Amino acid sequence: MKVTNAEIVISAVSQKQYPNDLLPEIALAGRSNVGKSSFINKMINRKSLARTSSKPGKTQTLNFYKINDVFYFVDVPGYGYAKVSKKEREKWGKMMEEYFIERENLRAAALIVDIRHQPTADDVTMYDFLKHYELPVMVIATKLDKIPKGKRAKHLKQTAQTLELEAEDIIIPFSSETGEGKEEAWRAMTKFIN
Repeated sequence: MKVTNAEIVISAVSQKQYPNDLLPEIALAGRSNVGKSSFINKMINRKSLARTSSKPGKTQTLNFYKINDVFYFVDVPGYGYAKVSKKEREKWGKMMEEYFIERENLRAAALIVDIRHQPTADDVTMYDFLKHYELPVMVIATKLDKIPKGKRAKHLKQTAQTLELEAEDIIIPFSSETGEGKEEAWRAMTKFIN
């Protein structure tokens, strides 16, 4: 997909703030600091539409990015970051649950993991949560450029096995640095937005 137009429309904390133009949405979920913002920026060829931060846990709202006026990326708060109070985590949890369970425009979720490391218990919980609500899941394994080519298959297999991916779910190795995996990611996502 050639992205000619991308903008952040709203940072929402509840349903009444969600955009109401009925465009399809793809949610981006993942641990804090896994590279969700870098993924968005690489996919849309922009340096900094999605703000990246060296401080994990910066995204505290549902950020709706409208792409080409045809669909939204919805960046949800990262999970698994310890420096956020329990109360704050519970608030995010409720906000995310409301979105994932009740949002009719939501077509699929991209679960973003770091290919260098085995998925965490939080990653597994998120995957299971998405599958429980029967959402199609694409796993985007970021930071591909940090792994030697000869070890990639091993890391992908470890990711697929840890998450216990179902046959219909795809895993896409991805690098925000080199753009590797970008075309595959667009191909996978286009199925859900047409």
